[in-house]
Order: sequence, then C-alpha cells, then structure tokens
Amino acid sequence: MLPHRHQTSRRAVPRTAKQQITGNKRMSDFDYIIIGAGSAGCVLANRLSENPANKVLLLEAGSKDSNFMIHMPAGVGKLIGTDLANWCYDTEGQPHLNNRKLYWPRGKVLGGSSSINGMIYIRGHARDYDMWRQLGLEGWGFSDVLPYFRRSEGNENGNSAFHGGEGPLGVSNPRKTNVLFESFVEAGKQAGHPYTEDFNGPQQEGVGPYQLTIKNGQRCSAAKGYLVPALNRPNLKIEVEALTSRVIFEGKKAVGVEYTQKGETKVARAAKEIVVSGGAVNTPQILMLSGIGKGEYLRKFGLDVVADLPGVGQNLQDHLDCVVINECTQPITLHSTVSNPLKQLMSGMQYTFFKTGLATSNGLESGAFLKTRPELEIPDIQLHFVAAMMRDHARIKSDRHGFTVHICQLRPESRGYIGLKSTNPSDYALIQPNYLAAEYDRKVMRDGVKMVRNIISQRAMDPYRGPEFWPGAGKQSDAEIDAWIRETAETIYHPVGTAKMGTDPMAVVDAKCRVHGLQGLRVVDASVMPTLVGGNTNAPTIMIAEKISDDMLGKAPLPAENVTIAEDRIGNAA
Repeated sequence: MLPHRHQTSRRAVPRTAKQQITGNKRMSDFDYIIIGAGSAGCVLANRLSENPANKVLLLEAGSKDSNFMIHMPAGVGKLIGTDLANWCYDTEGQPHLNNRKLYWPRGKVLGGSSSINGMIYIRGHARDYDMWRQLGLEGWGFSDVLPYFRRSEGNENGNSAFHGGEGPLGVSNPRKTNVLFESFVEAGKQAGHPYTEDFNGPQQEGVGPYQLTIKNGQRCSAAKGYLVPALNRPNLKIEVEALTSRVIFEGKKAVGVEYTQKGETKVARAAKEIVVSGGAVNTPQILMLSGIGKGEYLRKFGLDVVADLPGVGQNLQDHLDCVVINECTQPITLHSTVSNPLKQLMSGMQYTFFKTGLATSNGLESGAFLKTRPELEIPDIQLHFVAAMMRDHARIKSDRHGFTVHICQLRPESRGYIGLKSTNPSDYALIQPNYLAAEYDRKVMRDGVKMVRNIISQRAMDPYRGPEFWPGAGKQSDAEIDAWIRETAETIYHPVGTAKMGTDPMAVVDAKCRVHGLQGLRVVDASVMPTLVGGNTNAPTIMIAEKISDDMLGKAPLPAENVTIAEDRIGNAA
C-alpha cells in the first residue's frame, strides 16, 4: 500500500497578486497550463500544442508511464491493487456498507487512470447525453458529442456511423483468449437477453463482447494515444512529480499556478487559460485550496474566498460494484498462468518479443448491459465477466480456478462529496461517496445479483460451472443478499460530478467548462459530468476534452451527427 501523504497542515491562504508572483520562487511563462495529465489532460496537451504558436505546460503529480506493467494489458491486476502507479485512496467509512472504508484506485502517472484501468471502451448510452442537454447544457446531446467520440477513436474496424477509425485512441476487438468469455455470452442469450455485437453502436442492451483500448497488443492509454505523438513538440513542456498547490489569481482572473517539484516551490504563469484536469477527487481539492468553493466551508480552513461556489466537491457519483464468483470445473482460467511462475515467464517473453499471447488480454473480454425491470427504457446495470476469481481489486489472491461476474448499477441515486482534510496539498482529500444511501440503489444491486445467478445457471455454463463461491448458495433471501452486498461491495472506479456543468446554483462550470464567476480558468475532466453516464468513464472524459479543446482554440464545434439507436431516433430534436 502506498504510504499516506503526511498530515501536517500548513496555511494555504491565497495572497495578493503582488505577493503571489514575487519572492524566491522559480517562474516561467506559458499560454496554457494544464493541471493533471490524465485522460483529459493528455488530450488537451496534444490539441492545444498542435498550433506551434501556443506554449503549453502540462503538470502531473505522478511519474512517467515507464513501468512495464502499464503497457502490458495483463498487468492491470498489479496496477489496480498496488501502488506501482496508483494513489491508493481510501474513502471515509460508508454508513450503508457496514462503515467500511473502501479502497479507491486512481492513476498516479502520465495518462492518469487510463494507464491503470481495465481498458474497456464504453461511451454510455445516448440518452445520458440527451439528458445533459435537457438539463440546459446546449451542445451536449448525443448528436453533438458523437462527432468527438468518433474523432478520438482509432477503431481497428474502421470508420462507420458510430465509430472513428483514425483517431489517437486505439480501440480493438477482444482477442478471444478463453472459451469462458463466449460461453458467458451464450448463457446470457439462453437467459432471454438480446445479443449485442457493439455496445457503442445502435443497441446497448444485451450481452456481448467488449471492445478495448488496446492497440497492437499494448494498452492505449491517453498518454500513449495523445502525449507520445506530441513529445517532440518544442512548445509543449511536461513536468512530472509536480504537485499543484493552488491556482493564482489577479482579482477574478486566473494567471498562474504554484506547484512543488523535488522539494522546490515553483510558479508558472499563463497568458491565456489555466485548465484543472485532476479528476473527480483532485480537481475539487485544487479548487478549494485555490479559494474556490463554498465560502463558509473554506473560511473554516483559513482560506480566502476567491469565488463562492457551493457545488465544488458536491454531487459525487460513482459506480458501486459487487461480484458473483463461481468455481470452475475445468482448469482453463487465468489461475493456470498466474499460479505458475514458468507460465508467467513464458507469457511475459511472448508478450515482450512478439506482443502476442495471454498477456495481450485484460482478462475481461465480455459483459452485458441489462434492465433489472422490463419496463425500463434503457439498461440500468452493467456486467463485466472475468475469467478468474477476482476479489478486492485483485488484492486477494485466488487459490483455485473460477470466474467472476461484476455487477454495477449504472445510474445511482446516492450522492456524496469530496472535502478537505487540511490545507496541505500533499494531504489526501476527504472522500465520502455515500454509497447505497438510496433504497432504490439497494434494490437494483440486489436484482442484479439475481439476474447474474440466472445467467450462470444456463446450459452454456454447464461444462464449467462449479459451486458458487461468493456470495454462496446459502444466501438467497433479499435480506441475505443485501447483507452480503454491505459486507463486500466495492467501487468499480468511475467517480464523476464534483465540479459539474450547469446553470443551477450548485453548478461549478458552464457548458464550455469555464468556472462560473472567474476568467481564464476551466475544469475539463470527469468532474464536470452533471450525471454519471451508463458505462465506463474513460472514453467520455476523452470526448469532453476533445470538445472543449475546440472551444479553447476558437474553432466551431463539429457538426452534429444524427444516428438511429434501438430506442428511438437520436437527434437535435430528441
């Protein structure tokens, strides 16, 4: 486990402009400063520096993405469960999960969480974005954002109405490395669910294969897709192990960033704009330390208030996850490799020299988007099938063959918040997701467990299905399932919403991601999502950054594109 950053607090009160920019700190000047080299920050660094006249600084608190495990898809278990490239956060005790503190992996490296995630390429449902437009966010309906999804995507299947074939983010079909993936899909069909060839195409509902952010056998993180092509640009400077302390203001205009690097305090100025892209945890922390947030709350920490925005840190939403695990009657799961040092060595060599073999798979190649109630218009749960026993983010090692089905509620009603523990930027933020506060969320999770059990009981799984290891056959009643969820549920790593777009009093940024009431400051990352999308959040975050980069560069938005989905016609009038 990563050692916790020290808890010694220090006063971090914003000073006058003259005091902020003078002193013994090293200074440098840029046009744009991007705080955070995660999924959004990498996109912005690439797009803004395409114009050689723009001088861009990208600050990343983590390290370079040089670890071998980052680029090998099978290394995901090591990345999620250890501190190799991971902040290893913990939440506060969860009142509805037996007061457990949940482990929150977040990327601490170039590429951010796109460098340690499960590499599943999912956008969410078209209705998610149409809901944003209905909330008053013009330009964020599905027909508006589809062109940016397509621009970002380099799908190995090429261009189509739903996909892009030439973008920086490599997307590939699963390698079909294990018969269990296809057996799970067949079992889903036997349980009465439709088959979906493309979860990002005209029909999301159903069981089917996942497409993955893997290219040529290697993880395609945002750093790999967007930063690597820009590394030789003289107008782009990337600083790693650079922890941002605060944004500096002259009145209401953001003019610079203070950060520490190798024990030295530095200041960089921005002539045009500063963008905070720290993610749903670090972005609100940086904003609050810069004097942006609920005034009464900030004053309790001795912070001067630059902008009284009560929504900073609020509206936290995340996908809670529980798993059903069965033993496997045949020795065909990933346990065969991970438990055998010789096979691990052989697999590693095959990957190193040829970029082939089991190491090119994430071990998670099929899944589902399903409705827990037939009257629902769109799916409300997502399933991830893993060809191995996986508990506690792969931190509990398996001693036998088995397979795991992750169950994730897509649109929870529960809301939490991010807060401060101190004014020291080195201290972790306070994370309170408040999972399962809403009874509706508990029902969806419970129903999801029942649906998975039904799928696993189908004849396609007969050759492989062993005893149910977790929760276990003895837990059948609603009360027993609920108790087991409280004991075992974990995050599946999709926090959003803590600096949301909108026009209401709790909104932090407008529809162009500009912070309300301030000049020269934007937030561009998953924190601006007003509501959680129905799926994995990496691709949507990249899309947001692609879209906002056009606005920052003064370009007109890409023309809207209307496509047909299973439920209805999605277009500007939807």
